[in-house]
Formats: sequence, C-alpha cells, structure tokens
Amino acid sequence: MGKGSRKVTKVARPPLVRLLGLVGVLLFLASTFTPLPNFLAQRLATPARLEAAEAIVVLGGGLSPDGALDNASLRRALHGIFLSRRGFAPLLLFSGPAYHGRVAEADVRAGLARELGIPPAAILTVVDAWNTREEASRITSLLSARGVRKILLVTDSHHMVRARALFERSGFEVLAASVDGVSLVANTPGERLGLMRKILKEILARVYYRTARYL
Repeated sequence: MGKGSRKVTKVARPPLVRLLGLVGVLLFLASTFTPLPNFLAQRLATPARLEAAEAIVVLGGGLSPDGALDNASLRRALHGIFLSRRGFAPLLLFSGPAYHGRVAEADVRAGLARELGIPPAAILTVVDAWNTREEASRITSLLSARGVRKILLVTDSHHMVRARALFERSGFEVLAASVDGVSLVANTPGERLGLMRKILKEILARVYYRTARYL
C-alpha cells in the first residue's frame, strides 16, 4: 500500500440491527399491501354497549393549531352530545387540555354542546389532563364527589380497552360508547399505513401502561 493511502475497514452491522431493519421492512410491506391493518383493527376494537348511566365521559382527542377540534375530537364530542340528547345520562363531561397555548379542547366542546341544546348545568369539563391516565385520575375526583359510579365512556374503539381498564380500576362501572375517528377498514395503501400507525401506537401504549402497572 502506497504512502498516504488509507485502509478502509468495513464495519459489520450487528445482527440485531439487521434483524430490526428486516422486521421494519416486512412490517411496512404487510401494512401497505395486505389486509393486516384491517384485521388488527377489528381485533382491537371494542363494541359499543349503550345503557342508561349517571354520566357520559368524552375523552380528549386533540385540537388543530387554529383551535378547532380535530376529526377524532369532533366525532367523540358529537357522539357524547347525541347520547346526552337521547337521555342516556344527566351529566355530560368533556376532557381536553389547552394545546398550543389556545383555548382548552374541553371548553370548545362544551361550547358546541351548549349550541346544540345541552343545558349548561349538565356540562362538566376537565382541562388539565394530558393523557389517558391523567384523565382517569382527574375525572374520578370530579365525578366521585358527585356520587357518580356508572359512566358511558366515549372514545375510539381501539383505545377503549386501555381507557376502560383505567376507569374500572378507579371504581367505576364502565359502559363502552365506542366511536371511531378513522375507519376500521382501510382500502388503499395509504389508508392501511395510516391505520397501522394508529394501531401500533395503541399497542405500545398498552405495553407501557402494563409495564408501569397502571393497568
């Protein structure tokens, strides 16, 4: 080897890195081009069980940067309002914090409920909960003080298992009032990939909650 030349050493990738890369590629292909996301979505979904309760609890879904309810949040809010107008419970509770330094999601939903005919006295809000565990804690404190023990819980069907377990652990009898912000049946590669991202996010959240012994 001549003077000044350098010997290039090829660094082998650890087997675990190669394996994770292969799994990632296979998961991407399966998510995009097979019915796997639809199958998993159906397995994770919780069917609705609508009965009379003491309160309707609508979990947070998110706000857009301009302060408008996003798709999931609006669907959940409208479902809760629909249940309230049908007389399923005397109280309607909205959860949702203030994103991006703007008005709280719960307050936006409460305003919508009033516009759609729900009496202000029947509406409660929780504006300081940033995740499902905090929602269960804050809502438990508020409703327990009112003697509420049976609730209709409004959230997406794939999120219902984790959310219901937290509220049941707090002592509530929980009836599932499932509503979906996205379709559980995806037909195009883009839709299937988006659905799989939501599924994986929920699976990881369940693993974390169980590891942390929140469930």
